[in-house]
Parts: sequence; structure tokens; C-alpha cells
Amino acid sequence: MARNKFNVDEELETPFNMAHLKRLLVYVKPFKTQIMITVIIMLIASGANLIGPYLIKQAIDKEIPSKNIAGLAILAGIYLVALIITGICMKFRIRMMSRIGHSVIKNIRKDLFTHLQNLSFSFFDSRPHGKILVRVVNYVNSLSDLLSNGLINLITDLFSLLVIVGFMVSINAKLAIFAMAGFPILAFVIFLIKNAQRKAWQNLSNKQSNLNAYIHESINGIKITQAFVREEENKKIFDGVSNGYKTSWLKAVRVQFLLWPAIENISVLTVSLIYVIGVSMIGNGITVGALVAFVGYIWMFWTPLANIGNFYNAIINASAYLERIFEMMDEQPTISDRPNAKELPMIKGAVEFDHVVFGYESSVRNLNQVSFRANPGETIAIVGPTGAGKTTIVNLLSRFYDIESGEIRIDGINIETVTIASLRKQMGVMLQDPFIFSGTIMDNIRYGRLDASDEEVIEAAIAVQAHPFINQLKQGYYTEVNERGSMLSNGQRQLLSFARALLADPKILILDEATSSIDTETELALQKGLETLLADRTSFIIAHRLSTIQNASKILYIDKGMIQEEGTHDELIRRRGLYWKLYTSHYSSLKVI
Repeated sequence: MARNKFNVDEELETPFNMAHLKRLLVYVKPFKTQIMITVIIMLIASGANLIGPYLIKQAIDKEIPSKNIAGLAILAGIYLVALIITGICMKFRIRMMSRIGHSVIKNIRKDLFTHLQNLSFSFFDSRPHGKILVRVVNYVNSLSDLLSNGLINLITDLFSLLVIVGFMVSINAKLAIFAMAGFPILAFVIFLIKNAQRKAWQNLSNKQSNLNAYIHESINGIKITQAFVREEENKKIFDGVSNGYKTSWLKAVRVQFLLWPAIENISVLTVSLIYVIGVSMIGNGITVGALVAFVGYIWMFWTPLANIGNFYNAIINASAYLERIFEMMDEQPTISDRPNAKELPMIKGAVEFDHVVFGYESSVRNLNQVSFRANPGETIAIVGPTGAGKTTIVNLLSRFYDIESGEIRIDGINIETVTIASLRKQMGVMLQDPFIFSGTIMDNIRYGRLDASDEEVIEAAIAVQAHPFINQLKQGYYTEVNERGSMLSNGQRQLLSFARALLADPKILILDEATSSIDTETELALQKGLETLLADRTSFIIAHRLSTIQNASKILYIDKGMIQEEGTHDELIRRRGLYWKLYTSHYSSLKVI
């Protein structure tokens, strides 16, 4: 299954067009002043570099025959100054354009990352995260050469071509016509290979995406891999994906390098033609010096053409990445603020589901006509079998997904009419799989409320019983933890996540399997700390441990996307229905253990 999955290439929904280049130029526009200065400096360098063959012509035709040593020295001095000017200008160009190019890349990556923060859960649910990562890092980096060198070189090379043609025509117009005889052949070669090159680089970007996605998943699942002794099988899958990337890369490079030999061969043939014709014309309208200078300009003529060919290659290569980058930027969040959305005012915490219907897929309903009410300060427990729709309820309340029909109201306000940020700022969420970021313990707890003082962070940790284990760490609250908190136990990660949610001081608190990895002793202490903290908050608790919900204001038993039973613990026990069966089976299993 995994082998097939990572060999499936992404379909490109928006093929490349010139609009992508125009969008790229929008990022370049803020640096137009620096670019213009660089262009002017490079034109000076180009002019200084192009006088070389003309100086040689003067030396061969005038100074050497007349044995004018002083004249030769002057020409040599001018040539030396021209080389120095060219060198200084090139150093300036490299520094300036590298700075501009990487500034543009930084801005593109910033916009792409910012856009990703706003995309809906459904976007991330349907894509391997490695394929997202490769666009933000690798694909954006691939634009570096185009932005740092390509634009300036194109302008400079076009200028050089015009000046070179001018010099050649001034020396001998007839030879100039012969010199450009190979240009139509080159244009035909470029036309032949352009489509093959673009397709080759598109395919390479797909294979790079597949490889990155598999590596990312393998690293995240390394514990499972080793636990099930899957190393050899994973190695085979990796070899297949990696070989696909290698084959695509070799093909892309092979097509790309067709252009350079074509230019080299055409230029050599053109120079050979000029030598044959030029030698026959010596003494008949052309001098030896003029012929030497003319041949020098021919070589120079093909150099900017080769550079323009390389720029064309860079455009083709970059197009494969620009397509992917802008395709992601054009991805619209399925969950977004309505045009007239307002800020949600400070809430009391009354929550009402009114005939809510929802399905992650259009053909399946995960919730069907769900209705209930939670008053401010109440604790609502949600229980039921796996896949019944428990987590879906809290996901919809946080508006991670939008409902199909019905309404969800907080303090009588439809949550779809307020801004998402103002809604979620008044909620605290602790998920079943708590995520710990790389950084200190203090930073992780403060994540949801950056202006909180150290004392407030510690108070939150004390309330959820995280303080004792934090104090035992080498540097206490300033202990550095790795991504996902690999140095911490599951229970410790959940306690930190709980402290993070409580520190945000939410009016609505959502606990999704919040105590699933906490030992019984810690759980008892945790409940004592929560009594005060939950008093003024509307809380939703999803838990398999029924001991954590017995004191809930209301228990909802969810099955098949519907509320099958509703009431307090004692009321539901007296009914001897589905909740009673769940409760008795739960404690029967504990007795067996």
C-alpha cells in the first residue's frame, strides 16, 4: 500500500503560463531601484569587456606595423583598466543580486507559510505532509539561481548582443551576415527541446515530492518501524522511490544539456565558416587585425546567446516549481470568515447545537440531526463507541470544519457569522495526541497566551499537577524539549498540553481524551486541581475513562452520529440503557484486570 502511495504523482491542476512569471515579478518589484543600479553597472562592465577585440584590431593593424611601443603600451593599459572595471562590477553584481534573490525567496516562502497557516484541516488531511514541506523549502530554493543571476544576466546579455552586432557590422557587414547564419538553426533546436524539457522537470518535481513525503513519514514513524521490524521492507520502498527520483533527474538533466552542445557546435561551425570566408577576403576589404577582431566578437556573440539559452533553461526548470508553489498559494481554505463576519464579543459560554448535520465526505453523515444545549459553566461529557462522532462535535464547535445544515450557536450567536480568530481565542483545546513544540517547557505552556508571566505559567502547571515532574527536570521550566516532546512520557506531554489550554483562560474548554495517558494517581490529583478551574467554564470532555465524567453536568451518549441518550450519570444508570451497558462493562473489565 505504501509503495503504491508514494509512487503516485500529484496531478497538476493549473498548467504553467506567463501569468506565473508575472506573479514572480511582483515579488521582484520592491527591489527595482537596486536592480536598475545593478543593470547600469553591468552595462558598464559589458561595455568595458567588449572593447578587447577592437583594441587587438588596433594593435595588429596600426601599432605593430608601425612599431609603436608607446601606442601598444597605451592599448594594453586601456585593456587592463577595462578588465579591472569588469572585475569590480562583477563583484558588485554578485553581492547585490544574491542579496536581492534571497530576499525575494524569503518573501515567497513567508507568503507560502502564512497561507498554509490559514488553510483548513481538510487540506492537510488529504496530503502527505512531506509533499507540503518540499514546496515550502526545496521548490522555493530552486528559484534562487533564476532570481540571483537570470534577470540581470538577461538584460546584460541582450545589451551585449546589440553592441557586438554593432561592432561586427562596423568591421564588415558581409561577414556579419554570415556570422548570424547559425542563429535560425539554434532557434529551431530550442523549439524542439522546450516541451520535452518542461515535462522532464515537472516529472522530476513529482518524484522529489514523493521522495520527501516518504522520508518525512518514515522519520515520524520510526518507532513503529523498529517495533514491527519493518526496516528491510521500508528500505525496498525507499529504493524504489529513490530510483524513481534518480531516473527522472538523469532524464531532466540529459534534456537540459542538449542546448549547450547545440550552441557550441553551431558556434564552432559559424567561426569555421568565417575563417574560410574571411581569409579569402584579406587584402580585399578586410585586414588581418579586422579578421582577428571579428572572430573575437563572434565568440563573444555566442557567449550571451549561450547565457540566454541557460536563462531559458532556468525559466523552464523554474516553471515546474512555480506551478506547484502558486498552485498551493491559490488553494482556498474551505473554512474562512464570511464577508460580513464580526468579532465574537466576550462570551458567557452557552453552547447550542440545533439539528446539526455533517459529513467529512458527502456520501457519509458523521452527525445526523444532533441537538443539545450546554449552559454557561456546565461540564458536558461525550461518550460512545469509536467512530460514533464524539470528536466531530468538538471539531465543529471549534469550526475546524463547517456543518452542512443546522446551526451551532454560542450565547445565541451563530458561529459562522463571527471571525474564526475571535471564536478560537475564547476556546481552550486539548487534543488526544498533544503536540509539544521544540523549545523550553515554559515556552510550550505559554504558547496559547504569549503575554502570560512566568508566575501564571507556573500556577497553571501546579493546577494540572505538572509542576512536580517539571521541577524534577534538570533545568525545570527552562528545560529544552525536542519536537513532539520525545524526551517526555505521554502523560507528561498531556499535562503540559493541559496547562497550555488552561493558561489561555478560555470560556469554553475542550478535552479530547485528555487523561488517556495519565496514571490513576495523577488523574485523581488532577481532578482536584480542575474543580476550581472548570467552575466558570463551559467544558466538553471526551473520555473513555468514565471515572473522569461521573460528576459532569450532562452526559451525551453518541452512536451512529446521533445522540442516543442524554442525562446525568445517575439518571443514565437508572435507565439501564446504552450508557449503563458501557459503564458496567468498563468496570467489569477493571475487576478482571
